[in-house]
Amino acid sequence: MDYHHIAAMPREVTFYLNCQPGKVYVDGTLGGCGHALDICKKMSPGGVLIGIDQDVDAVRNAAIVLKEFAPQVHVFHGNFIRIREFLSQVNITGVDGILLDLGLSLHQITQSGRGFSFRADEPLDMRMDVASDTTAADIIRSFSESALTDLFFRYGEERYSRAIARQIIENRKDRDIVSSKQLADIVAGALPASARYRQKIHPATRVFMALRIAVNNELEMLKTLLSEITELLNPGGRLCVLSFHSLEDRMVKQYMRQLQSKCQCPPDFPRCICGKVPTARVLTSRAVRPTENEIQQNPMARSTRLRVLEKL
Repeated sequence: MDYHHIAAMPREVTFYLNCQPGKVYVDGTLGGCGHALDICKKMSPGGVLIGIDQDVDAVRNAAIVLKEFAPQVHVFHGNFIRIREFLSQVNITGVDGILLDLGLSLHQITQSGRGFSFRADEPLDMRMDVASDTTAADIIRSFSESALTDLFFRYGEERYSRAIARQIIENRKDRDIVSSKQLADIVAGALPASARYRQKIHPATRVFMALRIAVNNELEMLKTLLSEITELLNPGGRLCVLSFHSLEDRMVKQYMRQLQSKCQCPPDFPRCICGKVPTARVLTSRAVRPTENEIQQNPMARSTRLRVLEKL
């Protein structure tokens, strides 16, 4: 199966990663390898790329796309929080750049058959790593009404989370909810008619996003990596993060500002007692957005936000 995906903001990524020959880079979310291929071209000769993805389809695709650079590339199947483990396997202690593209790939949406899209009738799975235990159908089947309400509101910022959760509970009394189209229809039916017509996005968009985040433990994984990012980077090394919704972007922005900040003592303290010093500097005062030209060529890039950090 061909792996179809168009990388978002490729020129901006290689620019901010400061890709140079002989340096070491990590692509923690390989996807279709669009970014990884560009990095390989810029880091040659002598550079090394550590490629990681939890989707086995992406790992198989990487073996094909990056074949030309095979001696310089090490590809691993797993989540990016295992970067330190993968680096140790190839005797690397620090890297010069890390890229995280937190969005879904076009392949996952249109070809994986795992129910990531509400526009198809597929099993309600949503696992990026099919070896993991919990599917979206498991959550829909087992969560209480209050738990579903909280999930949709917290991860999807869904205004009608309570009504949607109630409708799911009512429907699952009669039959299991096991397909993406089945769930999408239930969600759409739970919204007031005025809300359905007023929204510019599909009524099920936020619910599907919330389920995907929960199934793959995405925010917790991101938080874990960000907490140790400066330990993984060499001095001058950079972290580039492409996020696609406000929860991810907010978390990335807050962590980057925290690493850049100085003394955190209350302003009325006569002198600093916390001893905090900056460990990195933020290179993007505000998120970098794709150009209108790119959005026309790749509509999936529309909501992309790029933030960049450099270790001091």
